[in-house]
Amino acid sequence: MKKQDSVSSNTKDGFLSWIEYRLPIFSFLRHLANYKVPKNLNYAWSLGSIAGIVLVLQILTGLFLAMQYTPHVDLAFDSVENIMRNVNYGWLIRYCHAVGASMFFAVIYLHIARGLYYGSYHKPREVIWFFGLIIFIVMMATAFMGYVLPWGQMSFWGAKVITSLFSAIPFIGEDIVVWLWGGYSVGNPTLNRFFALHFLLPFILVGLVLFHIISLHIHGSNNPSGIEVKTSEDVIPFHPYYTLKDFFGFGVFFLVFFSFVFFSPNSLGHPDNYIKADSLVTPTHIVPEWYFLPFYAILRSIPSKLGGVIAMFGAILVLAFLPWLDGSSVKSAKYRPIFRYLTIFFFCIFGMLMHIGGSPMEEPYTTIGRVCTALYFAHFFIFIPIVSRKEKHLQMPNSINEHFLSSQKQNCTKKL
Repeated sequence: MKKQDSVSSNTKDGFLSWIEYRLPIFSFLRHLANYKVPKNLNYAWSLGSIAGIVLVLQILTGLFLAMQYTPHVDLAFDSVENIMRNVNYGWLIRYCHAVGASMFFAVIYLHIARGLYYGSYHKPREVIWFFGLIIFIVMMATAFMGYVLPWGQMSFWGAKVITSLFSAIPFIGEDIVVWLWGGYSVGNPTLNRFFALHFLLPFILVGLVLFHIISLHIHGSNNPSGIEVKTSEDVIPFHPYYTLKDFFGFGVFFLVFFSFVFFSPNSLGHPDNYIKADSLVTPTHIVPEWYFLPFYAILRSIPSKLGGVIAMFGAILVLAFLPWLDGSSVKSAKYRPIFRYLTIFFFCIFGMLMHIGGSPMEEPYTTIGRVCTALYFAHFFIFIPIVSRKEKHLQMPNSINEHFLSSQKQNCTKKL
């Protein structure tokens, strides 16, 4: 009996070794199990894992919606209504997908804010930051194309207005617009192209996320202190300590997510999108989804069409230059008092731009939008370079472990 068990065990080990030699998946799983991270990470570091869960949710719900959706200008709107009314649990799948898009951007904005506050773009994590920005840009393209698919009034006119912006590009702008439309107006070829790209881009996102994670595992996570790992006392295993922390974050996220899905699914969208697209009736106020509003406000604040397009794309691309614009040797805003208030002020400016983007183009919104746009770019090109080189930072702990112990001591003192 023992000999038979030994034979089966050897066969199993030989099979696993055969797979491992050709596809080292088991060593990769062992790496994940033994992966160590700084011991002072807070709940803001759960946002990356939450974003990954939302991406999976979006892909799954998108696949089920694609089974019932018809990408044709005469049938798209009705096919969405059919999903909502006649397909079993179609309303739930569609609301999960629509609300999921908003939650995805909310999590990513918080994720970026955490990176800005704690200096996650500093050496040696520039590549991680670059992959994150590419993911964000692909996300925006995916979301924009998905917003067009229901073929409501805001879908149609949003597609027409936003794609027309490319005509401002000298020499090739008009050709780009014709290529995007598939003709000389927004119509059936446009809808088909957007549907195909909206289906494809999430899988490209998965690949980019994998590169993002691989680059993260090379130098490890940043942490609230901004200090690099020096000894084994600075780190703890990711599992089970941070997996439990992440699962708590998942629970909080899904409470918020399903609160919107079941109680207020349409509050994050525009009511005009429940009206079928009509090229002869222009909506009173054309606005994109809420997560595009800050960049839409920047676009509208520039009088020149070409200048507005450059400013809108520049508002995203400027983030890629942060590793060089911020010349401070200290990463975390926790030890940079002026930078901390400057970053919080920037978050307020971003929120104000979001409000202005959803407001009509009239005074005082126009003037406020221009002032906020100027402050947005001044933050990166004036404030950060000057402050990062002139500011005197606070005394920093000698190690991550020292920062962790001091934080624990402060928490105990507060409880007492």
